[in-house]
Amino acid sequence: MKVLVTGAAGQVGTELLALDGQRGLSFVGRTRADLDITDAEAVRAAVADVDAVVNCAAYTAVDQAEEDRDRAFAVNATAPGLLAAATAARGIPLIHISTDYVFDGTKSGAYGEDDPVAPLGVYGASKEAGEQAVRTANPKHLILRTAWVYAAHGKNFVRTMLRVGATRDALKVVKDQHGTPTAAKDIAAAIADILAKIGDRQSDWGTYHLTARGNATWYDFARAIFDRAAPATGRKPEIAAIPSSEYPTPAKRPENSVLDCAKIDRIWAPPRRPWQDGMADVVDALVAAGEGKAG
Repeated sequence: MKVLVTGAAGQVGTELLALDGQRGLSFVGRTRADLDITDAEAVRAAVADVDAVVNCAAYTAVDQAEEDRDRAFAVNATAPGLLAAATAARGIPLIHISTDYVFDGTKSGAYGEDDPVAPLGVYGASKEAGEQAVRTANPKHLILRTAWVYAAHGKNFVRTMLRVGATRDALKVVKDQHGTPTAAKDIAAAIADILAKIGDRQSDWGTYHLTARGNATWYDFARAIFDRAAPATGRKPEIAAIPSSEYPTPAKRPENSVLDCAKIDRIWAPPRRPWQDGMADVVDALVAAGEGKAG
C-alpha cells in the first residue's frame, strides 16, 4: 500500500516515515515545502497515485493561533477539507489527526467520541472545523484525536523540560491539567497497524480517540521525565506544583484532556502502551544525544 503522509517533517510524520517498508506499507512524505495543502490543485495531484493519505500536517502553535486565526483555520480546517475531497474523488481513505483541544475540559471523566465538542480557543476551534470538513467530504475517513504529543525531535514538553532542567535547580509546573502524554512513535505505530488492516474493512470509518494508556498531570509528567533522566544527566531539579492561574497563557487549556480509547481498542485494536513506556524511550534517546546535561 502506497500512503501519502502530509506534515512529514512533524513529530508523527517523521515517525511514520521511519516505518516505511514494514507490513507492506510504502510511505511518501510531503513537507510544507513540498506541498501546499491549502492549494486544491496541488492536493489533487499529490493524491493521484497513492492508496491512502495520512494527514499529519497541522498548525499547532496554540497560543500564536489566537493572533493568527486565518492561518490556523487555513491549515487546520480548509486543508483537511481539500484532502478529504481529493481522496473521496479517488475512493481512497483519509486518516486525519485531531486533538483533545476540541473539548472544553469540564467533564469529570474521560471524554468519549460522542461527547459534545466545545473548544476553548482558536486552535481547538480550527481543528474541530477540520474534523467537520473531513466528515462532510469523504465517508472513508478515520479521525484520530490524540493528546500531549512528544518525540525525540521537534518542539515538545519533554525536550523543554530537559533543556530548562539542565540549568535550573527549581521549576514550576502546572498540576491542575489532566491528560495523557502520548509519544509520536506510538501514534505512528498505531496508524501503521490500522493501515495494514484497512484494506479488509468496508466500514468502521469515523472518529476515534487514540492516546497512550493511563493519564497524568503536567506536573506528574515532568517528575517522570526527570526521574528517568537523572541517573544519566545528574540533574533533578525541584519541581513545584502550581495551578494554571499562576501560569497564564494567551489560549486557555482544557483542565481535563483525558480521552476514552475503548472504541478504538474494540474496533481496530492498535498497539497502545502505557504513557510511561513511551516517555522512557524518548528520554533515553534524548539523553543519549546529550540533552538534559548541564553545560
